[in-house]
Amino acid sequence: MRFTPVVAAGLAGLLSLPLQAAEVNVYSARQDKLIAPLLEQFEEQTGVKVNLITGKAEELLTRIKAEGAATPADLLITVDAGNLHRAKEAGVLQPIESNLLDQRIPERLVDPDKQWVGLTVRARPIFYAKDRVDPSKLSTYEALTDSEWKGRICIRSSSNIYNQSLAASMIEANGEAATEAWAEGMVANFARKPTGGDTDQLRAVAAGQCDLAVSNTYYFGRLIDSAKPEDRAVVDALAVFWPNQNDRGTHVNISGAGFVKHAKNPEQAVQLLEFMVSDEAQAYYAEINHEYPVVESATLSDTIKSLGTFKADELNLGVLGTNNSAAVKLMDRAGWQ
Repeated sequence: MRFTPVVAAGLAGLLSLPLQAAEVNVYSARQDKLIAPLLEQFEEQTGVKVNLITGKAEELLTRIKAEGAATPADLLITVDAGNLHRAKEAGVLQPIESNLLDQRIPERLVDPDKQWVGLTVRARPIFYAKDRVDPSKLSTYEALTDSEWKGRICIRSSSNIYNQSLAASMIEANGEAATEAWAEGMVANFARKPTGGDTDQLRAVAAGQCDLAVSNTYYFGRLIDSAKPEDRAVVDALAVFWPNQNDRGTHVNISGAGFVKHAKNPEQAVQLLEFMVSDEAQAYYAEINHEYPVVESATLSDTIKSLGTFKADELNLGVLGTNNSAAVKLMDRAGWQ
């Protein structure tokens, strides 16, 4: 089925659609405070009621599988292309057919079979201690294995999907053998056993426990916008470095949405996705989450602008899911706990 396309990119075009009193059911792995305000805007603009259920990515996928054809879920919103791929592999998604989504979202941020689409972009660069690291000595993810960084790197566990996806992207760029050697080199350069989330890695650098951390940008964005003195101290102590600018570019990932196979409200589900890629919604969604819009014409927040510009890896993110299993296995063999 192909739904009626929206001609205009903004909300005015979206509102021209003939609407009926309806609802759409969203299962979201994003915190409700991050997504609820945008869904409320959609309700106000369209009259379509949004029923939101939040939870962890794994729990929501398990729930949709258990509910089967009886699931009320129309959309699954989650973070990381790896999680979206898992939903696809589980057979709980179906292709999304929308001319507007095809036009607005770059192909590399969309599942090759169109079962999921990206809604925001996050980058995973290197953060360094300004008083202890000369940024001219930084270059690529691969170079983090140099002896220069022995005992100086903080990064979270290999069980984290963000690190799995980073390794998956490196498999595509360099092959499995080279990526396993990289993982071994990373482990050799760890300042401590991986523990905590990305924010914990940033705090550890500021506290002098390590000199470098690999983190998603939005965690640093939250610290930038924080009024807490301890968060401001972390921001003042750290700077961002964009790796691999002379070759493939910095690793990026997405938050995104999958179209549930047994959706009971398919037209409203696609309508919500189309709303979420309007310039206005993209700018708002990216700002509250401290992420980058998937739509190039959308306005960047001041927080995101403060991080500077960079060249992003243009790898189709579907590969991150395809290479996930190999990434997990080689990281385990490398002793990355």
